[in-house]
Amino acid sequence: MVIEKVILVDKQDKEVGTMEKIEAHEKALLHRAFSIFVFNDAGQMMLQRRALSKYHSPGLWTNSCCSHPRPGESLEEATRRRIVEEMGFACEMYEVFSFIYKAAFDHGLTEHELDHVFMGIHNGDPLINPEEVEEWKWIDVEDLLKDIDQFPDKYTVWFKIALEEMGDRGYLR
Repeated sequence: MVIEKVILVDKQDKEVGTMEKIEAHEKALLHRAFSIFVFNDAGQMMLQRRALSKYHSPGLWTNSCCSHPRPGESLEEATRRRIVEEMGFACEMYEVFSFIYKAAFDHGLTEHELDHVFMGIHNGDPLINPEEVEEWKWIDVEDLLKDIDQFPDKYTVWFKIALEEMGDRGYLR
């Protein structure tokens, strides 16, 4: 079994070490992460519903892809790798902003992440990895925002924070 490590960072995103992923979540230590938002030419956002086997937030809807870069891996390399691993396609992406959040989950785990948000364009259907993704869909942003207002518990914490920030910064149509 491969032990996944995350990159521990300070609030300015300076690396301060590495740690096994679960241990970092148990200790609520700040670490580097990324979230990818993929849109099609019609302006719809690709969402995924996390696999039911995920160790936190299983079965919740979230952005197109999210993960952590590996030690020694740039954010750009990590985003290119992970979109293929989770969603089965490649696309050009660019970073638009980052934010820090902290959220407690079940089983004594806490996400404390400096999350780098990337955006990309893709017009095909994904080939999802069932170990990571339960299902996916395209959705109009207006319909998504209405659904989040009505059913906020169907969505991941970081997704709602990033989405609000995207709207505030003018990235949503």
